[in-house]
Amino acid sequence: MKVHEGSLDGAGLRVALVAARFNEVVVRTLVTGATDCLRRHGVADDDVELAWVPGAFEIPVVARRLADSGRFDAIVALGAVVRGQTAHFDHVARQSAQVGAVAVETGVPVLFGVLTTETFEQAVDRAGGKLGNKGWEAALAAIETARLLADLK
Repeated sequence: MKVHEGSLDGAGLRVALVAARFNEVVVRTLVTGATDCLRRHGVADDDVELAWVPGAFEIPVVARRLADSGRFDAIVALGAVVRGQTAHFDHVARQSAQVGAVAVETGVPVLFGVLTTETFEQAVDRAGGKLGNKGWEAALAAIETARLLADLK
């Protein structure tokens, strides 16, 4: 049996980050985690681009534009959607998850580093707090998935 696995060597990869300004205090920590991960795994600073969008709802359309550009090997979506007292949370969370469709339609991996939490404290815990940094984890998965896809060509 031939087994395919992506490596964690990011050297030469071009990665875009799409980050939501809404809940920016949390999202900036996700961005810091993602960029630190990329750097530590060999992705050059000049090969990383960051696009800020107003909120998580806008992430998929910008991710699609970046994927269609042909300039990136992977895209990392970063945001924080915290449940409130209305159904707004459900609509924003559902829309932000459409980055999965972008990946399938374009063949460019788009990793979902958008936190969807019940409380702000849960978001903080997942953005560098006691539960790690989901921005770091999404960036690491972006490297591995991009390398796997390249191996499967």
